[in-house]
Amino acid sequence: MWVRSISCIVSALVLLSGPSTLVAQTPKPYRIGWLSDGAPPSNGTGGVGELQQALREAGYVEGRNFVIEYRYAAGNAERLPGLATELVRVPVDVIVTSGEPAALAAQRATKTIPIVVTQIAIDPVKAGLITSFGRPEANITGLATLSDDLWEKRLGLLKEIVPKVSRLAVLWNPSNPGNAGCVDQIKVAAGLRMQVLALEVRDTAALERAFASMTREPVDALAICWDTVLFGRAAAIADFALKSRLPTLAPLKEYVEAGCLLSLGVSLPAHKRRTAYYVDKTLKGTKPADLPVERAAQFDLVVNVKTAKALGLALPAQLMVLADDVVR
Repeated sequence: MWVRSISCIVSALVLLSGPSTLVAQTPKPYRIGWLSDGAPPSNGTGGVGELQQALREAGYVEGRNFVIEYRYAAGNAERLPGLATELVRVPVDVIVTSGEPAALAAQRATKTIPIVVTQIAIDPVKAGLITSFGRPEANITGLATLSDDLWEKRLGLLKEIVPKVSRLAVLWNPSNPGNAGCVDQIKVAAGLRMQVLALEVRDTAALERAFASMTREPVDALAICWDTVLFGRAAAIADFALKSRLPTLAPLKEYVEAGCLLSLGVSLPAHKRRTAYYVDKTLKGTKPADLPVERAAQFDLVVNVKTAKALGLALPAQLMVLADDVVR
């Protein structure tokens, strides 16, 4: 009889403790913060589809062992400090930033949560984000897309297509710390061959003013600095350029797909996929200081044949041979 009683007591204790034990053994999903000064995309991926896919391939299951907390400033960089603070308070296990303003806001918001910076065209050492590429120090690592001679190459390609171009408009965002350097690089690359007209674009209204300025003071071509706000208006820029018969140089393939003439820059999907490597490493305990910041090593040349025909431009045979991708 006493054996049966002890057995009943043990069974009851197992039943009572079972659920709590199960809950305790179920790990909480990692929380990944995504901070951007752009607007949220309408395709349902949160703008990080390639990152999500790469994490899945690394064994992560969204909703089970990781979730993404999205924070978008929608073109208003002044909102970024508050959004970064929100992610710190969640709290998230790692913050992934898109663009220079987001990276700087995250840096100010936390000195402990790992930060993976992406899509930054400035030198992260000069910007004070890291101590060195090989040994970032502190809590920041990631990917840098800077290349000192990219604009020289882009303008060289433009000259091959339109030899007589002499007046170049540049769209840039003064709220983006990296864009001032972009304008400087374009001016240096242009030298005495071209006059550069820099047009500030902080938001949609400013973009419309820039369009009006180019209409009043005609230019021969258009260049676009790498910026999240400008990227979100790629289709509008490409449409204006086509209607105004302006050959347009862009930093990303997505602009060419929207209708711009030519781009030379990193592959954004590949960039986001590589971000997953850094996220995975930090979630598994590697300190950002032990993860060297990567410089972009490959830059893709993309041309839009349909746009060239619409502009009445003949694309050099050598350019077509060098192109990594052609939009038709």
